[in-house]
Amino acid sequence: MSDTLVVGTIRQAIELAVLVSLPMLLAGLIAGVLVSIFQTVTSIQDNVLAFIPRAAAIFITFALTFPWMLRAVTGFSRQLVARLPELIR
Repeated sequence: MSDTLVVGTIRQAIELAVLVSLPMLLAGLIAGVLVSIFQTVTSIQDNVLAFIPRAAAIFITFALTFPWMLRAVTGFSRQLVARLPELIR
């Protein structure tokens, strides 16, 4: 097994992890910024108000993108299992 093959496989795995987590991270970021703006404008500084919308946005985004994420991870896993003889050499 060559170093190039290992590095390429790990790179693909990291890219997939970033790609799969990106929608939830962006939803949390957008919700956090909007809640922060709302708290600044209204001078309400409540920790629950900061946490609940972010958690809800992340959960909703996860629920909406889960089928896509499952297909992406399953495709990568199938590709990895199909390339297993090549990786073992």
